Amino acid sequence: MNTNLTRKAGIYALILQFAIATFPPSALAGLVETPDAIAAEEHGVSRQQLNEALAREDVQQQLVALGIEPAVAIERIAALTDAEIAQLNQRIETLPAGAGVLEVIGVVFVVLLILELVGVTNIFSKF
Repeated sequence: MNTNLTRKAGIYALILQFAIATFPPSALAGLVETPDAIAAEEHGVSRQQLNEALAREDVQQQLVALGIEPAVAIERIAALTDAEIAQLNQRIETLPAGAGVLEVIGVVFVVLLILELVGVTNIFSKF
């Protein structure tokens, strides 16, 4: 009789296990506010724009010239947080389009000065 009771208890436990296993897991849902959804979409677009810029041939050539492998740059863009992407976009938007003109003028001046001192040109003697 004791084996019959144990067998019944085992069958009930097995039925209970199957019943519990067939219940779908509960999902936690929350309300997403509009500013959060817009911010997430904007960050996705800016990350996509950065990846598109890195895919351009001239950008990849410049990266290689600077000693950076394009694959490494893509990995670094993927590893950036949303705050870092926003900061990068803000810096890109505030930089002027013709940045570096003063540096180019300075380099040309220094080259002309060196050529004058060496005696290759005679530019500054007129002044």
